[in-house]
Amino acid sequence: MTEPGRDATGGSPESTEESAPHGETDPDDVAETDEATYTKEGELERTIGLTGGLSIGIGTMIGAGIFVFPGIAAGEAGPAAAASFAIGAVVALLVALPASELGTAMPRSGGGYYFISRGLGTLAGSVVGLSLWLGLVFASAFYLVGFGYYAIDSLAEVGIVVDAAFVVPIALLFGAGLTVLNVTGTENAAKLQNGVVALLLSLLVVFLGAGIADAVGLTGQSSPPETFAPFGTLPIVTTAALVFTSYLGFAQVATVAGEMKAPGRNLPLAMVGSVVIVGVLYVVTVFVATSAFGSNRLATLGETAMVEVGRHYLGAAGAIAILFGGLLATVSSANASILSTSRAVYAVSRDGVIPEWASRINLRFGTPHVALGLAGGPILLLTATGQVTVLAEVASFLHLVMYGLLCVALLALRRNEPDWYDPSFRVPGYPAVPVLGAIGSFGMIAFMQLASQLIGLGIMLATAGWYGYYARDVELKGVL
Repeated sequence: MTEPGRDATGGSPESTEESAPHGETDPDDVAETDEATYTKEGELERTIGLTGGLSIGIGTMIGAGIFVFPGIAAGEAGPAAAASFAIGAVVALLVALPASELGTAMPRSGGGYYFISRGLGTLAGSVVGLSLWLGLVFASAFYLVGFGYYAIDSLAEVGIVVDAAFVVPIALLFGAGLTVLNVTGTENAAKLQNGVVALLLSLLVVFLGAGIADAVGLTGQSSPPETFAPFGTLPIVTTAALVFTSYLGFAQVATVAGEMKAPGRNLPLAMVGSVVIVGVLYVVTVFVATSAFGSNRLATLGETAMVEVGRHYLGAAGAIAILFGGLLATVSSANASILSTSRAVYAVSRDGVIPEWASRINLRFGTPHVALGLAGGPILLLTATGQVTVLAEVASFLHLVMYGLLCVALLALRRNEPDWYDPSFRVPGYPAVPVLGAIGSFGMIAFMQLASQLIGLGIMLATAGWYGYYARDVELKGVL
């Protein structure tokens, strides 16, 4: 394996023109440049600021966690589902900190794939890169199916009854539309993301404020306490593994690091900030939801349970607000995931792990249109299955593998300290934080349902097979 920072002959990336692919500069020089204007042939333009980074992270995470999972999670763990979301937030935070350090050292599109390939080599990088692509595909399909459920319920609320069989066609239609939107420009997708997230957070602040006031008896009768963990402690952890899909958004910020302005500052703030903000919102939401109906009834309401919670606290206006918020949230999650999926494809193509034509950039819009096609196509195929829980858990499985290896990659790079490794952000509490992040990530996989574990393992074996067939001779020449 070629050492990161060295070409195949052992020279440094700066020693010859050929060893600096695509005309790129040393990462130290990039870190000291005005990243807002750093554009070179073969690179994506840096158009995403801190607000855009937070919007990608928050917008991706806030959809499933608040609008799709509360009813499902309450059925699995009772009111203790709040603890499940808290466990997920802690694990996500333990990974977000190492990922932030790696991202400031290597601010390039591709996120986890890029960091792991440079820290642990081409085999681990290739398996993670291809698995990340497919993991994001599963997550995107999950969000689109959630959108379909909310669209059907929204129409029913205004008196238009549509058969549930139309959930998948609606999801497919919007998935195709979001893919086209991303092709027309990252800035267009980012503007949609910023607007949706701002409106969504405003709705949630009003709704959760009313719910908390009612639940504690300020505006209504306080709810009688329910047994916190009616099914025991094990379901709390298994539910945490299920709902961890809700926390995939912070890592998606890293997949667009190559398009972020001033990544040394904005990347850590966006990743850590999005986890903290959304984690608090999740826990509060489950408290408000279980206070409204109790976990048993909430479980019977399924994917759109929050609509009835909104109706309970604010009447018809509350139900409409939640339906509108659910539509916004699932669109936001799907949009950010499609964007990140395409960047994962772009990164592995740039390194030659898959054919390099997949990294072609559209000359008119400046976007990786082929990669977007390779993202959107599989997403639509999986969306057609309509299997919410399996889609969510397989996405979680593949991301948890990547998160664990991210922490291991940080430990390896800190130990070796190659010349090019000079992050502008360093993890506090090293080495405890990355060690705990790796243990937490790998440990949660053990609590998933067998079907999700087998599908996830099968995908990883298939990607390893692809590496052996196609990419085993790939040499990483420095930090691209």
